[in-house]
Amino acid sequence: MFKPLVYKTMIFTLLFVITANVSAEGFYLSSNDIQGQIANDQVFNSFGCSGKNISPQLSWSDAPAGTKSFAITAYDPDAPTGSGWWHWVVFNIKPVVDHINAGDSGNSMPKGSIESMTSYGSSGFGGACPPKGDKPHRYIFTVYALNTEKIEQNSDARPELIGFFLNSHAIAKASIMAYYGR
Repeated sequence: MFKPLVYKTMIFTLLFVITANVSAEGFYLSSNDIQGQIANDQVFNSFGCSGKNISPQLSWSDAPAGTKSFAITAYDPDAPTGSGWWHWVVFNIKPVVDHINAGDSGNSMPKGSIESMTSYGSSGFGGACPPKGDKPHRYIFTVYALNTEKIEQNSDARPELIGFFLNSHAIAKASIMAYYGR
């Protein structure tokens, strides 16, 4: 038998969890370029791969109330590193922005946004390039709605550090996933 205080605490916790999940519902990410399989446009052009290395078009909608900025990551959890592979890290995207055009990586990014280091050791988009003969890898593109206007880091910041800040400030996340193997 539950004691009244324990019972009330459990109900309060349950209501809090339900309310927190409802407030983030509806945040949505889509892409004209990422449709289940990575296209040659989003394949890296080095490390034995010969793609075009063009960042994909991404659009998001229905960001939760309180969103002060956005961030984008592209991550391969299947990379044989023991810690995955970061293909794209963008942050400090103003809250009025709701899309990134294909090829926007570099000088075409929204004003004030920062592309930081990837696992390739450079900033900007780095396309898919799994080891030859490996199973197809998952590429997860995520947009984060953040409760802060700015992450106080620059383009030299490591992806793991930015990931820490993104997860610390995330109100909601929306992701799409695609596969690529060679």
